[in-house]
Amino acid sequence: MTLLDDLRWRGLLADCTDTAALTARLATGPVSLYCGFDPTADSLHVGNLVPLLALRRFQVAGHRPIIVAGGATGMVGDPSGKSAERNLQTPEQIARNIDGQRAQLAMFLDFDPAKPNHALLVNNADWTAGVSYLDFLRDIGKFFTVNWMVAKDSVRARMEDREHGISYTEFSYMLLQAFDFYHLRKTLNCELQVGATDQWGNITAGTELIRKKLGATAWGLVFPLLTKADGTKYGKTAAGAVWLDPRKTSPYRFYQFFVNADDADVLKLLKVLTFLSHDQIELLAAEQTRLPGARIPQKALAIELTALVHGTEAAKAAIRASEILFGGPLDGVTEEIFRDVVGEIPTKDFERAKLIAPGTPLLDLLVHAGLCPSRGQARKDLEGGGIYLNNVRITESARAVATADLLFGQHVLLRKGKRTYAVLRAG
Repeated sequence: MTLLDDLRWRGLLADCTDTAALTARLATGPVSLYCGFDPTADSLHVGNLVPLLALRRFQVAGHRPIIVAGGATGMVGDPSGKSAERNLQTPEQIARNIDGQRAQLAMFLDFDPAKPNHALLVNNADWTAGVSYLDFLRDIGKFFTVNWMVAKDSVRARMEDREHGISYTEFSYMLLQAFDFYHLRKTLNCELQVGATDQWGNITAGTELIRKKLGATAWGLVFPLLTKADGTKYGKTAAGAVWLDPRKTSPYRFYQFFVNADDADVLKLLKVLTFLSHDQIELLAAEQTRLPGARIPQKALAIELTALVHGTEAAKAAIRASEILFGGPLDGVTEEIFRDVVGEIPTKDFERAKLIAPGTPLLDLLVHAGLCPSRGQARKDLEGGGIYLNNVRITESARAVATADLLFGQHVLLRKGKRTYAVLRAG
């Protein structure tokens, strides 16, 4: 199976400027290809994984990936897939964002200069900043008609929105990206640009410019946007984007995001976001049919991606934290893992002084934590075996909680039934 065959099987080949010709070219030897990443934040997010992992697939197959950081285009903002004008960033913000993304890119791509197909990170400000406006109009703008540009989906959709419209600044973004592809084709022999389907107009602008100015061939290949079965974008939660930076989205929350993937989405995500083989994914599909409630594909997805993004040890820690919320013992749990769990559980403060021996009745703490409406109900729940202190079942209604029960000197973990948790924080 060829690389393009594999992309097609994984549902990653949405469109190509000339699939047959590109297939033939890839068969003759390595190519250089590029994908751009907008420096809109200091971290990449789950949605960026589709093109980023695609670049890795190409590199593993022997091709050379080039990543373009948008030091210049980031000053303008890409209108593709946006319903309103982006907020313009300062050069300082863009520089910080590029620095943040640079370290993440190295987790997925091999930048070792000793390798013939080592990855390369370039900044389009380096070849754009010195070009005057008049030179750009004469050398680039004259190759495009307004009619051709308006016909592109990214532009037409915004022009049809009378409330927001599209500024001349964002309208010109297509030409800037075309200039990037032209420059890379001319200086680095980059023959292929990849991106999401919302980049189709920008990519084909580049192939056209290369054809007209250089008389050379270049290809564009786009992947589907990462969406759920209901059509909404994947990688968003109520709290916002799911980031690759562990300071923005902890490895535990990252793991939980994928463990909770819908059954309708999980097989597609396994194909698109992991390097599991066809046979491995087919086995997971069979397991989903055989044991629909066990969520075996979701667990495989979460483990693979957490290990890929955060490392094997972080994946193990995320699994351990997840086990706590399913009643697992706390023996050997680190404070870091426990703090991840606390972030997912309703937490209330409690006076530390009340835990000094002989402590405070567990009945009172259950009411204070909101797990039981009254002491009477708390007593019934305790005697019925439905109450857990630090994931250990407690049945004695006279049980008191003292300083010795604090986890890491600060927390008490309470549970009612199988999955209703609360944390008390001593202050």
